[in-house]
Amino acid sequence: MNIKTNSEKETIELGKKIASNLKKGMIVVLTGDLGSGKTKLTEGILTYFGLQEEISSPTFTIVNEYNVKDFKIFHFDVYRLSDVDEFFAIGGEEYFEKGVSIVEWGERIEEILPQDYIKITFSRDLENENIRKINIECKGNANIKI
Repeated sequence: MNIKTNSEKETIELGKKIASNLKKGMIVVLTGDLGSGKTKLTEGILTYFGLQEEISSPTFTIVNEYNVKDFKIFHFDVYRLSDVDEFFAIGGEEYFEKGVSIVEWGERIEEILPQDYIKITFSRDLENENIRKINIECKGNANIKI
C-alpha cells in the first residue's frame, strides 16, 4: 500500500491509524533516510496510546520502553549498531514477544526478524520538502488496515 503525506501532522495522523491496529507481538520496521518521517510516524503511534509527553528518540539508548494498557511498546533505533550480533547482545529478539516493537532503521536487522512484521519505507519528494511517500508492506501473516 502506498500513501502520501503532505506534512508532519499528516505523518503523525498516519501513525495513529497504524497504532489502532497494533497488538502484542507485532513488529513495525521503519526504513528510510534521515529526516524522512520515521520518528514522526512513531510519534503518532505513541500519541495514540497517550504517550505524547514521554516521546524521545532512543538513538543513544537503542531502545525506549513504554507501558500501555495491554502491553509494552519497545521503540528501537538500531542505526548505531554495527551488526545484528549487537542486537542479539542486548536481547533484542526477546522484546518481540513481550509487546509491540517499533524498529527505526530496521533494515539493519531485517535478516533476523521473525517472518511476520510490517515494513514501512519512507522517501521524500524531491520537489516538495514536506511530502513523504510511504510504502507499507505486510510481511508473512502481519496485517493492518489503514
